[in-house]
Amino acid sequence: MHEMWSSMKAATNRRSFLKNGLATAAGVGLLANNSFAQAGDDEKGEGSGRLTFGDAAMLRFAAAAEIIETDFWVQYNELCGVQDREEPDGTGNPAFTEALAFLDEDMAQYVHDNTDDEFTHWHFLNAYLASKGADPVSLEPFRTLPGSMAKGSSGKKRITNLMQLTVDTSWFTRYRARDHNPDLDPNFKFPQAIPSLAVGEHTAIPRTDEDTKHPNFLQAIANTAGFHFATIEQGGTTLYPAMAQRAHSVEVLRILISIGPTETMHFQTWQDKAGNAKVLHAVDPVTGVSVTFPDLNSPPFGGETFQTNLIMPEPCPFLSRKLPPCSVIRPTETNGIAMGVVKFLTDMGLFIGQSSTFFNLLHDLAEDADEARRGF
Repeated sequence: MHEMWSSMKAATNRRSFLKNGLATAAGVGLLANNSFAQAGDDEKGEGSGRLTFGDAAMLRFAAAAEIIETDFWVQYNELCGVQDREEPDGTGNPAFTEALAFLDEDMAQYVHDNTDDEFTHWHFLNAYLASKGADPVSLEPFRTLPGSMAKGSSGKKRITNLMQLTVDTSWFTRYRARDHNPDLDPNFKFPQAIPSLAVGEHTAIPRTDEDTKHPNFLQAIANTAGFHFATIEQGGTTLYPAMAQRAHSVEVLRILISIGPTETMHFQTWQDKAGNAKVLHAVDPVTGVSVTFPDLNSPPFGGETFQTNLIMPEPCPFLSRKLPPCSVIRPTETNGIAMGVVKFLTDMGLFIGQSSTFFNLLHDLAEDADEARRGF
């Protein structure tokens, strides 16, 4: 009981600090109705009492994650996706679009549809929160980062930075591994498919038109984008089932297990396309950072387990090694999942240039989501 009270008191103090301090620092409210989650100070419910604090906190964190996803997918769509009435910003960059088409000729359509999906997730989650009397989320005060200046970009300010990425590609080996599951082997290091992407800072979009004048480097940018697509979407694939285990309301559970599988559909699409990345070595003419995209069908990969056209999860240990292997999403450990996602996105360099206020808010949303418990 003492531990539960201490945890609840700490959560209340964090929310009070953010509500009274960070809103002033930002100059505007950071939730969609220009207020912080005051109703969440009651651990039993929020707003009208139709959502528990935990359920509202998880949906708010999911909404924040979807806003972040939408922000960078819009940047991709402006440059290499289909611009239409659904996604009107940007005018396209023919050179970058052609380079990305090397991975698949339908990439522009896939980028467009992924962008549209993230918009719908963001807007639905916020609308649902509002319908239950709970505070939705806005990250508009943090739309301050410069984006691409290349042809096709709208030139708008961004929440995320796609030009200094460190991309974790261990999902390629994790989903093909038959003997290891991060839930059972948290200290096992899955090899990187593209080791050079996991170090240094790489751009996944042309920064200026100058980047499009170097064909080999431009293709490296497109390859980087292709792997980044899959890296991001496998994160969403894990987030939703991990949070669903904490849902109190059956309806909130339904939301989480209905949105989550669409993230998995995205991931399966992108890991298939990433496998088509052109084999090359390139050096960034601006930063001097190099990247090598090897033949993933050759040693140390390749073979029956690692061939690039394997896009279904291989069976692996699940729950216990006393049970038979099972083809599953991994990881799905629920403890600390939201804070783990924040670390994953931060380590990637997606928020380089953001303010401490942004990080404080994101950490607060994650901590509240991680405190959610069934029955509370």
